Amino acid sequence: MTNYDYDIGVIGGGAGGLTVTSGAAQLGAKTLLVEKEKELGGDCLHFGCVPSKTLLKSAHVYHLMKNSEKFGLPPVEVPPVDFKAVAKRIRSVIGTIQHHDSRERFCRLGAQVEFGQPTFTDDHSIQLNGQAYSAKTWVIATGSSSSPPPIKGLDKTPYITNREVFYLDHLPKSMIILGGGPIGSEMSQAFCRLGTQVTVVDMAPQILIKEDPDLADPVKEVLSSEGVEFYLNSSIEEVTDLGRQKEVKIKTRQGNTISLKAEMILVSLGRGPNTEGLGLEDIGVKFNRQGIIVDNRLRTNLKHVYAAGDVNGGFQFTHAAGYEGGIVVSNAIFRLPRKADYTFLPWCTYTDPPLGSIGMNEKGATEAGINYNVWTEEFKDNDRSLAEGETVGKIKMILDDKEKPIGIQILGPHAEDLLNEWVAILNGKVKLSTLAAAIHPYPSLGEINKKVAGSFFSPKIFSEKVQKGLKFFFHLKGRACAEDSCVE
Repeated sequence: MTNYDYDIGVIGGGAGGLTVTSGAAQLGAKTLLVEKEKELGGDCLHFGCVPSKTLLKSAHVYHLMKNSEKFGLPPVEVPPVDFKAVAKRIRSVIGTIQHHDSRERFCRLGAQVEFGQPTFTDDHSIQLNGQAYSAKTWVIATGSSSSPPPIKGLDKTPYITNREVFYLDHLPKSMIILGGGPIGSEMSQAFCRLGTQVTVVDMAPQILIKEDPDLADPVKEVLSSEGVEFYLNSSIEEVTDLGRQKEVKIKTRQGNTISLKAEMILVSLGRGPNTEGLGLEDIGVKFNRQGIIVDNRLRTNLKHVYAAGDVNGGFQFTHAAGYEGGIVVSNAIFRLPRKADYTFLPWCTYTDPPLGSIGMNEKGATEAGINYNVWTEEFKDNDRSLAEGETVGKIKMILDDKEKPIGIQILGPHAEDLLNEWVAILNGKVKLSTLAAAIHPYPSLGEINKKVAGSFFSPKIFSEKVQKGLKFFFHLKGRACAEDSCVE
């Protein structure tokens, strides 16, 4: 039997890699973690989820300050934003979380942490900083990075991505955002609220193209009402550096060419797997432009080499990477053949209002050829939502032809938190009748979950057939008020 230095080696210190490292080390496996950056935490902590949500919160508070009169409060003269102070707060939040993702913490758990760029020398060994390390099992969790498409002139024009946008030394006066996906939508609202003139360009006919139009379009309407300008159905023809300004030439669907100019360009188009420099070709691990190819147990074509998180080209979410890390631990440490199941994977775009989803939306159900019905409730009919001054949005419950829920979408205040009840319901196979009968606190946004489930049962319970049956058996007398007398 070959004697390896470690039971398991993990490359990548983001959500997936840290989950595997923590689990394996605490279970008694001799574990090595390798991270190419200077600190652990990955893209999410330093360039993604954490800084973006921190920025969004600052922008939200500033927006409330400027709109105090909407809440019956005196108008406030709000001074311009000092983005250095905003960036300082972002770094502070990251620093606080960094303590949890520190080298020292993982050392206490029993894992060895090394920093540098590793390269596989064979399918069980890597070279790192001039030293060889071997492991019986390897996990590649190196994540993904911004990978802009080939745009004429972009390589000669300064631009920023998610790696730079949270650490700017000043608030740009104007910004063109290439891409209307989750990052582009969130950042457009954040910077617009802080005082930047923002323009969004995308080839798609709607923002958030994976979402249903009846939910994505209201998000765009909110952003537009706050000042974001959109050019959808538009191709990017050329980018030019004009010095203090950058120019983006676009062509609309009608064939018109438009020149847009701004101080800064934020590119949020496309991401690619971080596989370069690992030497995967030399050891025979199969991968393509989307990522490392894995089976449903997250094994590569070399069964002792796993790939978890963004690098395998699947769902690009931190919580998905963490989930996949757990799948790897089950297979690699417990040796239990556990398969990944994404049927009820939730996700959320954190605009204001946010848009959350779990399971299938109408687009997904249609593509899968599933017959479905949709039940909705509006936030404008929720008492707590009205008290909060939130009237935009709705919840959609999608049922298959067997009347089983296959997906929920929520556009509205705290959608990400409201979605958590559905995470438990759908994964726990809880009956809709249980939800409809459950007592929810009043007034709460969560009542909308109960109400949409109840709306499914109402036509059945209060049907004419039920009324006739009750009248026959219990001699009920029927309406106390004539229907035409109810009209004012």
